[in-house]
Amino acid sequence: MVSAERLTNLLDLDLADSERLAVALGFKAFHGRNLFKWIHKHGALDLGVMTDLPKALRVALQEMAEIRPPRIILERPSEDGTTKWVMELTDGQRIETVFIPEGRRTTICVSSQVGCALDCAFCATARQGFNRNLSAGEIIGQVWQATRRLGAPPSNVVMMGMGEPLANFDAVVKAMAVMQDDLAYMIAKTRLTLSTSGIVPAIVRLGEVSEVSLAVSLHAPNDPLRDQLVPINRKYPLAELLPACKAYVTGGRRRRVTWEYVMLDGINDSLAHAKQMIRLLEGIPSKVNLIPFNPFPGSLFRTSPPERIEAFRERLARSGLFTMTRKTRGDEIAAACGQLVGRVQDRTRRQVIVGPGPRP
Repeated sequence: MVSAERLTNLLDLDLADSERLAVALGFKAFHGRNLFKWIHKHGALDLGVMTDLPKALRVALQEMAEIRPPRIILERPSEDGTTKWVMELTDGQRIETVFIPEGRRTTICVSSQVGCALDCAFCATARQGFNRNLSAGEIIGQVWQATRRLGAPPSNVVMMGMGEPLANFDAVVKAMAVMQDDLAYMIAKTRLTLSTSGIVPAIVRLGEVSEVSLAVSLHAPNDPLRDQLVPINRKYPLAELLPACKAYVTGGRRRRVTWEYVMLDGINDSLAHAKQMIRLLEGIPSKVNLIPFNPFPGSLFRTSPPERIEAFRERLARSGLFTMTRKTRGDEIAAACGQLVGRVQDRTRRQVIVGPGPRP
């Protein structure tokens, strides 16, 4: 008998992998398709319920594989309907996934790493340090769990949880392909968004293999300020980032780039900054999301006053930039943008950081 640690996690397999596995075990490719559909479309956890698979295949799979999603150990609802799930992985690491309802629209904010190595100044996740990338199964497992909780797949998925998705490229792209598969969650490419801090070579590579929507954490309209707020800018400055993003939406396959801009009191929120951003984004199909800063313990920043955020938004809008101020959701349960922390055994600082909320 194979030990539990060495069993294949069937959530790590995309449709082609599932077909190859069935054929390798002496069965037909369509048996692999049925297996894939049972796991993702029906949310099956037990191989024994998959009655349209040959019994011999189920027995073979039970000897070498299992369906192993992250385990929900804490569910924290907020007054506005937002829910944060703390999920534990098999090695004891914890990640956070957020469900955001908005009328008939349901959005799941999915993590891609345990912690984050990019150290953005205004982000609680960055304070936790970094441990490791998530596997494709650990990424799609968050959607799997959410679908079981909600009774249906979410209408939207955003790769905006813990971690930098493009620093875990292969696993993220594979998981997003499963999200879009007709035999799985059927998330439309326009309703699946990847958010990045700006790893330029990976943006270029993403454009070659995927058509998902792109969001970029901009947060500053010039290099000196962005170097401070988003340190990856020192490696990939705006002069490299902007052309890569423009190329990503060239050709009509994707509509526009979404620029995320956290509003920090006295830091990046002046009308002069707004004018710089107008010049910066000229000629790029764009949507700008202004995000009121969400405080977290130990943060040195303050949220821009509402009137300054509105003046900033109005100036961008007058220039023709489609601009929205994002509604803060789930901040009282530390589920808002920039507040996700989980529990990370930080490989760089060698300490365990426990996120907000009681440990189970």
